[in-house]
Amino acid sequence: MSDQATAGGSTLFQRMMQRRPPVGDLIGFEVTEAGDGHTVVALQAGAQHFNPMGTLHGGILCDIADAAMGIAFASTLGPGESFTTVELKINFLRPVRQAQLRAEGRVVQRGRTIGYVECGITDDNGKLIAKSNSTCLVLRGEQAAGR
Repeated sequence: MSDQATAGGSTLFQRMMQRRPPVGDLIGFEVTEAGDGHTVVALQAGAQHFNPMGTLHGGILCDIADAAMGIAFASTLGPGESFTTVELKINFLRPVRQAQLRAEGRVVQRGRTIGYVECGITDDNGKLIAKSNSTCLVLRGEQAAGR
């Protein structure tokens, strides 16, 4: 995990910063910045991520966007709070083959119950590859227990 992570009030966020999630191990992404409603996830995209057409599978882009947005949102949670994603949308803007990708998630609005998060994914030339957004539901009490 990054040295640039700032401590959030949430146990969930602190757990996320201690170790890369299992899906990160599977896909190969790294959290390079996190905290204060902002997160950057990096992925070296390669042939192991390709679809049958020889380009990066859209699910990989969706996954790194989801990770960036989820960790950004988790950084806004208080003690005893957790969350779940209730909606995620992504627009694929250009194909990717092998590239260093940067998914930058940012919390746009954080209310008491609902949050809205956006993510832009760029390649190593700074070209915009995809845009994503997500709606998150804050969980408390029994709903947040064990999450």
